[in-house]
Amino acid sequence: MEDELRTVFESREGFLYDVLRYHMGWVDQQGQPQSGSSPLNLQSVLALASCDALGGDYRKALPVAASVDLIFNFTLVHNDVQAGRAEPGDRPSIWWVWGPAQAINAGDGLHALGRTTMMRLAQNDVPADRVLLAVGSLDMACLSLCEGQYMDLQFQDQMLVSTADYLDMIGRKAGALAACAAESGALASGADDGVCERFAQMGRNLGMAWQIARDIDDLWGEHGDGMTPSNVLNKKKSLPLVHTLETAGVSTKRELGAIYMKRVLEVEDITKMIEILDSTDARQTSQAKAQELVDQALAGLDGVSQQGMDSLKSLGQWAVQGGR
Repeated sequence: MEDELRTVFESREGFLYDVLRYHMGWVDQQGQPQSGSSPLNLQSVLALASCDALGGDYRKALPVAASVDLIFNFTLVHNDVQAGRAEPGDRPSIWWVWGPAQAINAGDGLHALGRTTMMRLAQNDVPADRVLLAVGSLDMACLSLCEGQYMDLQFQDQMLVSTADYLDMIGRKAGALAACAAESGALASGADDGVCERFAQMGRNLGMAWQIARDIDDLWGEHGDGMTPSNVLNKKKSLPLVHTLETAGVSTKRELGAIYMKRVLEVEDITKMIEILDSTDARQTSQAKAQELVDQALAGLDGVSQQGMDSLKSLGQWAVQGGR
């Protein structure tokens, strides 16, 4: 996977690509090589596992895995700008170092690279008509994830968001790219249209489970106290919050609403909110929903070997843990 990504970049020179290599963890801010690498994400692993589970050579699906990885990173770059995250991981974000305008430019560059990388399937002897289907799937996934991101930002200004609305949002924001990964991995294996369609649905459900798990992690944090880099200071509506606002008693809703009505949230507000969520079993309910989506994803898959099914089950459990 790392080799495939580096091959995509090997003929690309100039400031833009130095910035992109920095984001991928390959160079520092001055463009000097580093030993780091971009961590594997659920979508990339799903592309390889889907091809392998259907009896294909997983190496044929490497362009799919690299493509969705680049698209995923495109969303990370833009999301950092939208959320104002200065240090989302182990290094400052692109916008913090080079400014929001260059970050938007860099994100757009990752999107374009992701699309051209999908076309590398043709170099792996995947028929042209199937390459075209994979590129079309990627384009539709990108459009869907932009719709989902729009909804996610819109929900920040709404006090009440239904569970159905939340699931619709993450189905677009996270489910669409995972669906593309699984479907395109199946296409690379030579599977027929019906199997590819079922794998797309599997991917969508796994992607949704993965997003719920990440939302839980972003709320409770490593130590269960809500202290994470992307916690609720931006008033995101995640499933634990949505569940509580839908099912809690009037007094609890008022208490939570009073916190959310504040212009700026303080650390004490987050601590209190976590206490409220714990009192409504919001975490356990959300975890159960993520597991339900994984179970639905793996039910009724045809043409999958026992070894392949075992791999997909392991991937499903990784998704429930947020793919971290």
